[in-house]
Amino acid sequence: MAAEARGCPVIVRLMGEGQLDVAADDLSSLNSLDDELEAAIESGDETTFRAALHALLENVRKVGKPLPADSLAPSELILPPADAHIDEVRSMLGNEGLIPD
Repeated sequence: MAAEARGCPVIVRLMGEGQLDVAADDLSSLNSLDDELEAAIESGDETTFRAALHALLENVRKVGKPLPADSLAPSELILPPADAHIDEVRSMLGNEGLIPD
């Protein structure tokens, strides 16, 4: 059973920043931002892509609780750094984006 179905927190790694514990209840709003990011990547619009990536990362930081730097917990989701190139993020996308439904 997926962590979000159980209502368990999800550990998200922000590349270059660390890990955050995100409540399963927050995943749906993050998924909407992920959809916007995917659309920007598909359109190839660098400006919209950059804004969507920053919005997604900022919201993860807002709702997530940072884990200690020495935490060994595995990350369930990995998000690119804020300065990632559009092609780099495109290669990270799975069938359900960066944040699966």
